[in-house]
Amino acid sequence: MDLDLAHVRAFVLVAGELHFGRAARRLAISQQALSKRIAALESRLGTRLLDRGGRGVRLTPAGERFLTPARQALTAGDAAVVAVRGEARPLRVDVWGHLYAPMRTLAALTGAPPLEPGHGRDLPSVAAALADHQVDAGFGRVHPPLPGDLTSRLVRVEPVDALVGADHPLARRDRVRPDELRDSALWTPAPLDRLHFLSRFADRFGTTRLTGGTNLGLDHVAAHVAADPGCFALLPADGPVPDHPGVRSIPLVDPTPLYAWSLLWRRDSPHPFLPALLDAFAEAARQRRWLEHDPGRDWLPDGDWVVERVGG
Repeated sequence: MDLDLAHVRAFVLVAGELHFGRAARRLAISQQALSKRIAALESRLGTRLLDRGGRGVRLTPAGERFLTPARQALTAGDAAVVAVRGEARPLRVDVWGHLYAPMRTLAALTGAPPLEPGHGRDLPSVAAALADHQVDAGFGRVHPPLPGDLTSRLVRVEPVDALVGADHPLARRDRVRPDELRDSALWTPAPLDRLHFLSRFADRFGTTRLTGGTNLGLDHVAAHVAADPGCFALLPADGPVPDHPGVRSIPLVDPTPLYAWSLLWRRDSPHPFLPALLDAFAEAARQRRWLEHDPGRDWLPDGDWVVERVGG
């Protein structure tokens, strides 16, 4: 039986999204065209793979059995193209954590293989894109639990500074302890239960007051912080400082919070360029001391300092 990989890819995307509209947008086709691809695949296989009812889209038992080998078929198709062309296509990497500017780390790599960066919304969305073979790797802050078919490698940890307004009570300090911010409101770009690092920071250092809103970029954060002397934001020390006269960035010490960056990929089908990318991260970590960590001086949320580190 011959299967059309475009039809298989359409099924894998719908199975990952459980929503025809979102899957169609990711394929850049209409919902009608997507439905036709699914119908053609089901007709070829002689069985329904998806239930479309009032309760949404669900996999049938046959669909659940078909999903894993369908993903493997897409991986084999990519490998066949590489074998003919003699070289792999660029490694597609989705990044997230946009307020913390993940692209600046990828841009700092030397000797990295060809990359095709994309933007994911958050860890769950990038994990879904990986599972659906839409991207080859993800780069951002990874925390457990991860799906069993994905693996990650810690590649960088960096200090976090406090961004405060000029009228904040601590604005004239050269450095601040995290627990000294407990009476200030922490700016969050989304509900705290969706922000693993900020949630752990608030729990660890007794921050109970929150403020914020939609993530509209650093300028928006700076304007909010400048206007409210009772709030602060957390930004990586090596990140871009907002160009705003009413804010300043202050190092945090005793302990220094560290933000962890990791590479994420599928365990069963790594891209041929992935080893070269890991090597580039390892070299950058050695030259720039990206993995320096002193437990007596620094703070990482539980689980961030994993045994499996790049180059380690």
